[in-house]
Parts: sequence; C-alpha cells; structure tokens
Amino acid sequence: MKVALITGASRGIGRATAERFARGGYNLALVSRSEESLNRVKEELSGYGVDILIFPADVSDFKRAQEVVDTTIKEMGRIDVLVNNAGTTLDKFLLRTTEEDWDRIIDINLKSVFNYSKAASRYMLKQKSGVIINVSSVVGLIGNAGQASYAASKAGIIAFTKSLAKELGSRNIRVVAVAPGFIETDLTSNLPQDIKDYYFQQIALRRFGKPKDVAGVIYFLASEDANYITGQTIIVDGGMI
Repeated sequence: MKVALITGASRGIGRATAERFARGGYNLALVSRSEESLNRVKEELSGYGVDILIFPADVSDFKRAQEVVDTTIKEMGRIDVLVNNAGTTLDKFLLRTTEEDWDRIIDINLKSVFNYSKAASRYMLKQKSGVIINVSSVVGLIGNAGQASYAASKAGIIAFTKSLAKELGSRNIRVVAVAPGFIETDLTSNLPQDIKDYYFQQIALRRFGKPKDVAGVIYFLASEDANYITGQTIIVDGGMI
C-alpha cells in the first residue's frame, strides 16, 4: 500500500488532502504542531481502513523532520508522496515587520519544505520513485502589499520546486508545486469583509475555493495520470490571476 506524508495536516488544505489520500487507499503519516488536532483527524479518518501515524512537530525543526521521516519508513516501509503543506501568513507592511516576524514566516513556510524534502528524498532515491508536492500560493507569483515575507516564502517554494525537479528527475522522482488562490481556511476566515469582497471580484468563477478543491489537484499530481508533470506550478485560484 502506498504511503503519503503530509505536513500541516490537522486543518484546511492539509486536512482535506489527508482525507483525499485516505479515500484513495493511502496509508498516512500526518504532521502538525497540535497533537490533539492530529488525534481528532486520525479518528475522523479511521473509517477508511488505512494505517495512520501522527507526528506532533514544529516543521521548522530540521532534526525533527528527519525523525518523522525515519519513523515513517520504519513503521510503513516507504514514502511515495510527500506533501509540504504546512504554512502560516503575516499581514504587515515591511516597515512594521520585525526580524522575528520575517524569520518565523521563512522558517515555517520555506525552511520546512527544505527539511522534509531533504529527509524524504534520501529514501525516494533508494526507491527510484516518489512525488514531492509543495503548496505555494498565487501571492508567490504576483505579490501582495503587506505580505512581503509571505510572498517571498511562497516564491521561494516555487524556485525550490523547479530546481529540485531537475536534481531528482533522472531517478523517477517528480517535484511539483500547487499555488492556491483565495481558499476558505482558518488563515482567511478572519480577514476584513472589504478585503474578502475585493478578492471575490477578482475571481472569474465568482466563488471562494474550498480546501477540497486544492486537495483534488494534489491527489491528481501524485497519481500516475500526472507522471509526466514535474517542475511545474499548478495554479488553483478560480481564475483570480
């Protein structure tokens, strides 16, 4: 049975992705900061009849990432898909952004992708197979006032994806990115209504995205139907940009 390791798996896009892979028969290794939330997700997905490991972890911790991957291999034997989904946002103009703010966003959003990709790719190289899917954002493509740190981290993910795809492609390992637009998650729920209205007017489909809209694309990219796609960034934004 195939195995998917998903970071930021306790809510939003990560939670929906975990459910989609469970529905597809994948065993799961789920990573999130909150053990309580992970236990809740594990219980909710238990009906799919797949094995589920949970790992409370700070995704910016390099050593912890290696421990998570090593334990997954020990318990489940392989990692077929890595979904680097964990992330957070910051809405501050540059002059109000502190060094600590900047470091936190880069560590959680970008360093975590390095941490888990480096750890998992060692095993994927031995398998001569695997898919790494990195969750970026349309903000990483177009920028956004008041989100310089967030945009930089998400743009970094796209560049990382392109480079790693070229490094690993000859060993049958694909690396792709997904760039969601405005998705209804905890990160967007607290935005002022006027901001939501502004984004709504930019979306061709005239609706905000759901986590499952992104999860479905991630699942497709992990499948054999996408086995000639690597180094690309797939935009999932309802026509916003």
